[in-house]
Amino acid sequence: MRWLLLSLLFSACCCYGAGVDFKNQSITIALLQEPPNLDTTRTTDLVSFFVLGHVNEGLVRYDRRGRLSPGVAESWDVTDEKITFYLRENARWSDGSPVTAADFVFSWQLINDPKTAAPYASIMYPIKNAEKVQKGELPLQSLGVRAVDPATLEVELENPCGYCVAVMVHAAFYPVKQSFYESQGERYGAEVENLLFNGPFKLTSWIHGSKLIMVKNDNYWNQSIVNLNQISIGYITSDNRTRLNLFRDGSIALARLGAETVLDAVEQGIRLRTFVTGGMAYIRFNTMNDRFTANKKIRQAIQLVFDSDEFVNKIIAIPGYKSSYSFFPSWLRGVDDRFIKEYPVEKPRSDIKKARQLISEAKAESGLEEIPDLTLLTVTSPTGAKIAEYFQGQLKQTLGLEIKVDQQTFKQYLEKSARGDFDLCVSSWYPDFDDIVTYADLLGSHNANNRGRYVNPIYDEWLARLQGSSDQQVRMQAAAELQRIIVEDVPVLPMAETGSAYVQHPRLKGVIRRALGADPDYTYARVVE
Repeated sequence: MRWLLLSLLFSACCCYGAGVDFKNQSITIALLQEPPNLDTTRTTDLVSFFVLGHVNEGLVRYDRRGRLSPGVAESWDVTDEKITFYLRENARWSDGSPVTAADFVFSWQLINDPKTAAPYASIMYPIKNAEKVQKGELPLQSLGVRAVDPATLEVELENPCGYCVAVMVHAAFYPVKQSFYESQGERYGAEVENLLFNGPFKLTSWIHGSKLIMVKNDNYWNQSIVNLNQISIGYITSDNRTRLNLFRDGSIALARLGAETVLDAVEQGIRLRTFVTGGMAYIRFNTMNDRFTANKKIRQAIQLVFDSDEFVNKIIAIPGYKSSYSFFPSWLRGVDDRFIKEYPVEKPRSDIKKARQLISEAKAESGLEEIPDLTLLTVTSPTGAKIAEYFQGQLKQTLGLEIKVDQQTFKQYLEKSARGDFDLCVSSWYPDFDDIVTYADLLGSHNANNRGRYVNPIYDEWLARLQGSSDQQVRMQAAAELQRIIVEDVPVLPMAETGSAYVQHPRLKGVIRRALGADPDYTYARVVE
C-alpha cells in the first residue's frame, strides 16, 4: 500500500493541535459510534472490536505485516485431532497476575454455555462437542478444551480443521479471568472498573457517549513494541464533515471520510489515503415466515434491478469501494489463487420485465393485490441515509415497491436487527479471521448473527463440509456450492466490497490499516518530530 502525505501547506497549519503530541507520545482520534459492549463474550460490532483489539489479546495476534503471529501463546502444535498451545510465562493481566490456560478454559466455557446465549458461540463449533454443549445435549465440562497446566492449553477438534489457529485471533477466544469476572457480576464490561486487560493498552477512562482513554499497558508481555503512551478517543461522531473539520483544526490525528468529505478534502488540497477494508456491504433480507421478503421471488426481483457498478460509482463514490456480485470478497484465498477468480460470479443482467413478473407471481401466491410497505432498517448516518434513499427510489421506480426507511442510532440498530425487526436491512460484515468461513458461516442456520433467520438445510450441509475438512480443494468446492446457493436463493444482496478513504496526520507514523484485526491498529504507531 502506498502511503500518501498531506500537502506541505496543510501540514503547516495543523501540526500543533491536540491530535498529535510528540513529547508525550499521545494522539487523539474520533470514533463513529460509542462502543456498545466491551464484554468479549457478547461483542459483535466493529467499534467494540477496535477497542478490544488494543486492550486485550488472545493466543495469537496479527503482526505489523498482517501475518498471524504468537500472542499469549508463544508456540503451538497442530494435528487433525487437537491443537496444543504453550503460553508464555510473562503474559500478564493489567493487575499483574499471570494469564493462564485456565483463563481460556473459563472464557470458552462461558461462551459455549447455552445460558449465556453468546452471539458468537457458533464460531467455536470446530472445538470438540461445542455444538452439542451449546444445544444442551452435553454438559459444559464436555467441551474439548482443558488446562493441562497453567502454561499448556489443549484443544480437541470435532473434525480436521483448516483454519482453526487463524480463528483464535477473534475476540471470542480472548481469555477471561474467572475470579475477576465473578466478582463483577452483571456489571462485567460495563465500566472501566469492571474490566481487566492483557493487551498492549489498557482503558483508564470511559465517559459514555463522549470519551475513552487508552494508555500503554506496562504489564503487557511485548511492551517494547508499543511507542504511544496514550490514545485518547476524544470525539464520538458519525458526521463525516465534523470529523474532517476536527482533523483540519488539528484536534484529531486521523479521519475517515465519506463521499462528500472526499470532495471537500480534494478541493482543499488534502491528499487522501485509501485502502480496501475487506468487508462486504449488503442488504440483509428477513426470511421469517411473517415477512413478505420470505418469498424468494421478491428477493430475486430486487436482485434483478440492482446494479453494483452504479451503486459504487454513483451512490457511494468513496475511493476503495469495489463492485461485487458475490458475498465472498475478492481478497479471500481459494486453492491456488483468489477464490473469486477460481469460482467467478457473472454480473446478473438487469431485467426489469422479469423482475416485475416475479413481483406479480409473489402477489398471486400471497393472495394480495398489493405488496405491503416494506421496512428498510439502517443506521443514522450520512452514508446510511444515502443508501436508504437510493433503494427507496430504485425499488419504487422499477418494481413499484413502497419502502419505509427506519433510521436508528447504532445501538438501536443493532438491537432491532438482532430481533429481526425489519424487512430489508442495510448491513456490512467484516472478516473475523483469514478464511472464507468468516463469511460463509454468517448464513448458517445455527449462527446467532444470521439476523435474517435464513434457514436452508442444503446450505448447512455444504457449510459443514467447508468447516470440517483440512483439504483446501474439498473446502473450496464446498464454498463454491455455498456461493451458488446464495446467488440463487438471495438471502442477502451483495452491494459492494467496502473501502475507506481517510486522512492521517503526517507526524503520525506506523498506523496499520488492514482487513483483519483491529482497524486502525495503533499498536506500532508513534509520533515523530
